[in-house]
Formats: sequence, structure tokens, C-alpha cells
Amino acid sequence: MAHKKAQGSTSNGRDSRSQRLGLKKGDGQPVKPGQIIVRQRGTKYRPGKNVKKGKDDTLYAAIEGTVKYSKKQIAGFNGKLKQRTLVRVA
Repeated sequence: MAHKKAQGSTSNGRDSRSQRLGLKKGDGQPVKPGQIIVRQRGTKYRPGKNVKKGKDDTLYAAIEGTVKYSKKQIAGFNGKLKQRTLVRVA
């Protein structure tokens, strides 16, 4: 009689690929139209002038130029002001 029930393969060994989120271009770096500046979930960084937001909240350049980051007070849905980071291409 067997001392242990047959198990088959282990329950470990499965891991998903990382999503590679974060800043792809730093402040002052040159970008071309369509280049990704920030990959994110949610809108931690907000699109500014000459920056578009994709359906997965990715920010990308609309024109050729250099990336600029700045802070700005923006009102939330409840009217409270919160400091947000804007990304623009100059």
C-alpha cells in the first residue's frame, strides 16, 4: 500500500511575466511622435500639451520634441485640490 497519494506535478512553477510599467523617457530626453513616455495603470501621470493617453493609460508623444515633467494642483471629483504630475512635450 502506498504511503502517499499520487500527486502528479507540483503546484509551484507558474509565474506571470512582469508588465514593464514605469517611466520610459526622463525629463529633457528627446522623443519622436508615437514614442511611449510612461506605461502605467491608472493616471499617476497626467497628459499635458502634445501628449496623448492610450486606452491602457499609456502616455505617448504626439509631436517631436523633449519631455518635460511638472507638478500642478488639479481638482479631484470631490473638488479637493491634489498635486499631480503633468507630462508634456516641448
